[in-house]
Amino acid sequence: MPQKAVLYTAEEILEEYGDMVLRTAYAMVKNRADAEDVLQDVFLSLVRTKPAFESAEHQKAWLLRVTMNRCKSFLRSAWQQRTQGLDEAFPDASFTPAENGVALAMAQLPLKYRQVLYLYYVEGYAAGEIGQLLKRPQGTVLSQMARGRKMLKEILEGDRADASR
Repeated sequence: MPQKAVLYTAEEILEEYGDMVLRTAYAMVKNRADAEDVLQDVFLSLVRTKPAFESAEHQKAWLLRVTMNRCKSFLRSAWQQRTQGLDEAFPDASFTPAENGVALAMAQLPLKYRQVLYLYYVEGYAAGEIGQLLKRPQGTVLSQMARGRKMLKEILEGDRADASR
């Protein structure tokens, strides 16, 4: 697979990775408007800090790491703790009914499980890479993936049992 070139301008990086950052933020904060705020914060951070990237993979990992950190900060904020957002469907998503069910079930998982499952299944990272991104031991990531899968299975099986009644 050919290696991607490191992008240098914020516009190029936004064009290449903006959708990935938005999808990642949405998976974590579960709200389109909040995900867009996180996207904006991530790219403001990029413009302000002007990090030097060794490779395109380093660039992508930096963006994912900053996105995860911004989402965690957002979810810990006093405002977020005292308010309850409106549930909404992701307007640009074209999910099949089965995919939509999985996305809704994923949204019910605690953040630490959503993060590792999202990075593994959607972004295609290995457990060791996820550990580096999230600054967790690989064993912890593997445990969280196993627990997250188990919880996801229970949620999905519960939905299937409810539908058959």
